[in-house]
Amino acid sequence: MAPRAGGQTYGFPMYCASWLPLAHIIKPSPSADVVVDADASPAPSSPPPRPMVVLGGGGGEGRSGVPNALVVAALDPAAAGAPPALSPEPVFRLGTEEQVPYRMAVHPRGDGVLCAFPNGCRLVRWESPEGDDPHSLVLRSDQEALVKLNDVGLQLAVSFSGEGSILATGGEDGHLRVFKWPGMETVIEEPDAETSVKDLSFSSDEMFLVVNRSSGPSRVWDLKSSEAVANLPREQGEIFGFCRFSTKSDNSQILFVTAMQGDYGKIISWNTTSWTRIGSKKVTRDAISAFSVSPDGTLLAIGTIEGSISVLGSRDMRVVLTVKKAHLGIVTTLAFSQDSRALLSTSFDSTARVTSTESPKSDGISLWSMVLAIILGILVYYYMQHKENF
Repeated sequence: MAPRAGGQTYGFPMYCASWLPLAHIIKPSPSADVVVDADASPAPSSPPPRPMVVLGGGGGEGRSGVPNALVVAALDPAAAGAPPALSPEPVFRLGTEEQVPYRMAVHPRGDGVLCAFPNGCRLVRWESPEGDDPHSLVLRSDQEALVKLNDVGLQLAVSFSGEGSILATGGEDGHLRVFKWPGMETVIEEPDAETSVKDLSFSSDEMFLVVNRSSGPSRVWDLKSSEAVANLPREQGEIFGFCRFSTKSDNSQILFVTAMQGDYGKIISWNTTSWTRIGSKKVTRDAISAFSVSPDGTLLAIGTIEGSISVLGSRDMRVVLTVKKAHLGIVTTLAFSQDSRALLSTSFDSTARVTSTESPKSDGISLWSMVLAIILGILVYYYMQHKENF
């Protein structure tokens, strides 16, 4: 099956994806620190690395012939007027044998990628191989890093805090685990055999963790006291899905929670001081299958089971961009780039797509501006000709 316009395929259904913090992964070339003679021509510096993503998925344990793998792919240089796109040739590919990567969390300071497999979690670390290309990356599995998460079953939610000092995982079996990183000392542990953990999110100041479960309210945990400090109740008919903290321009925070209510998908906003609802808006008539908030806090993105993606303003939740049928299957992951200018999406249809979130630049004065200027000119002329009557 050929990928949709703007999409790229690597031969397997994709369940998880993330942008890479290259500034913490790829080290500067040693030649950049060499002092040269003032009269000599400066040595040419290597170009900055292209933005890269890591993608995970596969065919599962069956003998379908579809591999299970992690793939590192780079963003191709965009031609003038062309949309951004991933390169068809991956930077690196790591087979994961019979285990499919189902969820992932990339450490924000470059410690590696935590992958959730059906039987537990594994850490994959970066290595920069020696050679002519300083921007190459290699993945190596670290079998000893996550002993406490080796045989815990499938984790439906995994996340590092913004500074990377805390790790949280939530299992299909309902078990919530929160650790200090990298020492893996337990901060919070809450078994709950009656529900599954659907999603979790850290506040940017690492003070709170919000956890959504398959039933019951969202629960807010204080990470310093390791105590639950608030429950965020559902209204009648609501089924909570994803949760994400976002930082506003004044450095205060807001919590967004997606929910299905009847035939509508909605986004609910919560005050993070009183933990009360401050807004709710219906945004789609399809089930929401993925959700993301931009690092600069200005944009929200939803993906649906019908393969469409929409980008909304976080302040008024108005849609600023929609790509109908961006994928032929369920959207499994959405992730904004670090500069909030691009949105990565993946799907069961084996495609990964990068969509620009920047507003198109206007060439000259817009049509509406021209119309308003003409109307204003007519009114001024009319006034000058009939000002005695006024």
